[in-house]
Amino acid sequence: MVNLQETEAALASFVQDRVDGVYFAPAPLFFVERKQVVALAARYRLPAVHSFAEFPQVGGLMSYGISVAERSYEAGRYTGLILNGANPADLPVRRLTKFGLVINMRTARALGLSVPASFLALADEVIE
Repeated sequence: MVNLQETEAALASFVQDRVDGVYFAPAPLFFVERKQVVALAARYRLPAVHSFAEFPQVGGLMSYGISVAERSYEAGRYTGLILNGANPADLPVRRLTKFGLVINMRTARALGLSVPASFLALADEVIE
């Protein structure tokens, strides 16, 4: 299990190794501690891509993936069906199909990044 101290040590080593950017894979620690994870990436001036829109909403550079709110809604819907008597084995497997690209332009500017207009045009949300 990764903790914030290990995450910070990894980011510091990335800077020493001249890594250009990082991707934070979906992990409970990263999501729960997203403000701290975003702050660490900012401290080390590392552009970071995340899996959930909730990261750029708290200052992360960008995300591409599903919304945790949408995933939770679907889990709640299935829970309701089961509690109302549906057999879980009879329920279809649902894949979330809506993926979103969110870009935080304040963070991009703070990192000195130029985001091409063609890329911004692809974004589902741009945070100014």
